[in-house]
Amino acid sequence: MTDEWIKSSYSGSNEGQCIEWAPAQVAATGTVPVRDSKDPQGPALAFGTTAWTAFVAGVKAGDFNA
Repeated sequence: MTDEWIKSSYSGSNEGQCIEWAPAQVAATGTVPVRDSKDPQGPALAFGTTAWTAFVAGVKAGDFNA
């Protein structure tokens, strides 16, 4: 498995609130690992693909806007 992490395209370029994910791990394990790009040695969260898909759909729909 590769350790390649990719910055989310939704994170922008301001080096602020950014997340990364590891697509090869998704293919290998069926989980979506997510971490803070400013702390690559810190913890990563792992989501099942169904949960992650629902979360992304909610973000796109504006379900989490304050």
